[in-house]
Amino acid sequence: MRSLTLIGLVVGSLVLGVAGITPGGEFVPLFDGKTLEGWHTAPGGNWEVKDGVIVATSPKTERRHGMLLSDKKYSDFVLRLKFKSLKGNSGLYFRAERVDSPVTLHGFQAEIAPAGPVGGLYETGGRAWVAKPDAELVKSCFKPGDWNEMTVTTQGKDITVKLNGVATAELKNDPGRLEGHFGLQLHGGNDMHVEFKDIEIQIGPKP
Repeated sequence: MRSLTLIGLVVGSLVLGVAGITPGGEFVPLFDGKTLEGWHTAPGGNWEVKDGVIVATSPKTERRHGMLLSDKKYSDFVLRLKFKSLKGNSGLYFRAERVDSPVTLHGFQAEIAPAGPVGGLYETGGRAWVAKPDAELVKSCFKPGDWNEMTVTTQGKDITVKLNGVATAELKNDPGRLEGHFGLQLHGGNDMHVEFKDIEIQIGPKP
């Protein structure tokens, strides 16, 4: 029994290390503020780190959807980041899979843009819009041209998106994907400039 217990502890430690869990369930960074370690790019657009910020740009002539993808896959989590949307349509993908297509990923996308349904949920390669926030609600909490905080919480089939602390999209018992990569998007065919910082995650939130 002692051997089995020891094996269990070792395996448990390895699982926690892969998932990035730390004691107490505190948030851990997915972006170190200096490099793109832990992420990889898909063709289209330009990604660089400047003064602790991921600066993403792409010309209107670029037809491909440029993407910065997490190396790891995640299922249940709380992810929060800050973004500044200056030009063009972007988004935070989650529970997403790479596909051989100009759109690069299929999966859920929390909308990021200079205007419009920011904080809404779109399923690329699936049902399109699955939760679109009211325009007045977005207007009340979104800060155009400034830093905004987005939080995405997933627990099984339930998903919530918050913009600066205000819930903008919610799905209950949804049949969509349950696991996948994170992705930061540069939308093809747009003159793009979007910035990200303070990307951090908490694994396995409780209901």
